[in-house]
Amino acid sequence: MSNYPKPDAATLLEIYKKAALIKLNDERVIKQMMAGKLVMPYYSPRGQEIIPSAISVNLQDDDYICTIYRGIHDMLAKGFPLGELWAELAGRVTGTCKGKGGPMHLTCPDKGMMVTTGIVGSSMPIATGLGWAAKLDGKNRVSVANFGDGAANIGAFHESLNMAAVWKLPVIFVCQNNLYAEHTSIEYSRAVEKISDRAAGYGMPGVTVNGNDPDEMYGAAKVAIDRARAGEGPTLIEAMTFRFNGHLLGEAGHYMDKALYANAQEKDPMPILRARLIAEGIASEDEIAAIEKDIDAQIDAALTAAYDAPFPDVAELKRDVFAEEIA
Repeated sequence: MSNYPKPDAATLLEIYKKAALIKLNDERVIKQMMAGKLVMPYYSPRGQEIIPSAISVNLQDDDYICTIYRGIHDMLAKGFPLGELWAELAGRVTGTCKGKGGPMHLTCPDKGMMVTTGIVGSSMPIATGLGWAAKLDGKNRVSVANFGDGAANIGAFHESLNMAAVWKLPVIFVCQNNLYAEHTSIEYSRAVEKISDRAAGYGMPGVTVNGNDPDEMYGAAKVAIDRARAGEGPTLIEAMTFRFNGHLLGEAGHYMDKALYANAQEKDPMPILRARLIAEGIASEDEIAAIEKDIDAQIDAALTAAYDAPFPDVAELKRDVFAEEIA
């Protein structure tokens, strides 16, 4: 991994800003749900903040990302507007889907986030299609498919990788391997040592990196993205990580190995990166505290605006369903 390019100081700080937004936003969502102010299914990304943050600093606004229901961190890292996000979570008409999509169906085309689905692994064929569209249009865009380790076992994984490799599509497949597919440990769901080993079967590069290490994650993403932009085809990145909450908020995670869980929390990437920024003189404690305070203020404003906005009219039930509206 030492041959990978490393982020400079400004980029490393930007990675932290994105990751801090994800963490603080997650904490606020959970707090609002515990207070009974938000009622929705929620899949916390806590513990996986570094992966999309280190990827997104390599992306342009018009690059595509596709993700699934545990993907709010992917969205925020790519630049999803906080106001529209919170309005959608609260089911308000000012949300990106007019309050009708909720947390599992977020979309923001202006930032390249075309669709989020609740179907496991669906990000891969969609991202492959977007990669094909970009190639047909002659646009220098890349497409990132985010998915979990469980989704690497479904048919769409193999079909998407094969098609992307055959047509040399500008797609980066990012498996955020948090070691559990819902409640099932990866020990019971794969025969290969690494999910990235499967890339060889499709004639594409496959790498496994520490997804909680900003240097490794940034370097692997940059190489894959630059390669895709150059017309050299797709890459499979397996980013090893861990989720600190259950599969779904409210589920205790009793199936998780206790020693593994404790070790993962000791290696929480957020305080580690924060301390590194200070130790390397990239930012002072006061500067980082100011960044975090500003993020909290942004969340406050987005939350207040969301709750002040109206719910969608009942007429919205019949809108956005057919190509032509039916009276």
